[in-house]
Amino acid sequence: MTISPQKLREIIFLLLYSTDFGGSTDEEMVPLLMKELCVSKKVMRQAIEAKDAVQAKKGEIDSVITQYSKSYDFERIPRIERNILRLGIFELLHSEQIPAKVAIAEAIRLTRKFATPEAATFVNAIIDALYQEQCKLVTAGETDIPKQLEKLGI
Repeated sequence: MTISPQKLREIIFLLLYSTDFGGSTDEEMVPLLMKELCVSKKVMRQAIEAKDAVQAKKGEIDSVITQYSKSYDFERIPRIERNILRLGIFELLHSEQIPAKVAIAEAIRLTRKFATPEAATFVNAIIDALYQEQCKLVTAGETDIPKQLEKLGI
């Protein structure tokens, strides 16, 4: 059974959010999500692998969010938006197979689905600002992501 990238992204978000919100473990969440979303163990393994990859970069990503969030202190950003930002920024910076504009559009879609239209504007502003800075660096000839992050002060 194949699953759409959008549905997989939603599962990854739900795993990130549940870990951030209540410290839920994968062992607690997998049976629940499998039942509620009618997905296979294979899909859940993919989602857990992706969630773990995002969490491995959590410190770096949270620094990016802090740097680009002009209107909110990091701790004031609601957990839903914070975890959508984590996933979107991870995809933007570390997922070469996902085009930047798709990562941004999907972050906005997730925010509209799980939060509010106003929150979607906030998420878009942060991820788009990072994307614009990244585009400037690429235009200047810097294509190496670690060097881009260094130049962005991250």
